[in-house]
Amino acid sequence: MKISARNVFEGKVTALSSGPVSAEVEVVTPGGDRLIATITQGSVQALGLAVGKPVVALIKASNVMIMTDASGVKLSARNCLAGTVEKIVEGPVSAEVILKLAGGAKVFASITREGAEALGLKQGSAATAVIKASSIIIGATD
Repeated sequence: MKISARNVFEGKVTALSSGPVSAEVEVVTPGGDRLIATITQGSVQALGLAVGKPVVALIKASNVMIMTDASGVKLSARNCLAGTVEKIVEGPVSAEVILKLAGGAKVFASITREGAEALGLKQGSAATAVIKASSIIIGATD
């Protein structure tokens, strides 16, 4: 299957917390990066999710925000992945920012060019990818 989501993280379910309508799924990648997704109980059942099951976490680049100074910042977003700017591709309106995480994975973010400039992003600078748990899609094979 080919998909348009730029961020594809393979990993295993390491925790599953169920509620009456939705569930919180923790996925850890082979490099040790941790993602939290919220999905419906129907999806948990349809995918047959359980701790230890291999899954794929998908995130559109447009759902990834970039932050450069997290000191004193409290967010409701469950996923804050620290990394280093590997590359910036600037367009007239938007910029693609590629962060390399400590575990080796890359996160692609599509942000406004003005936002990239305001953050002072450049190759080698530290930055954090911020992703809401509800923006992560979980996939599994049978």
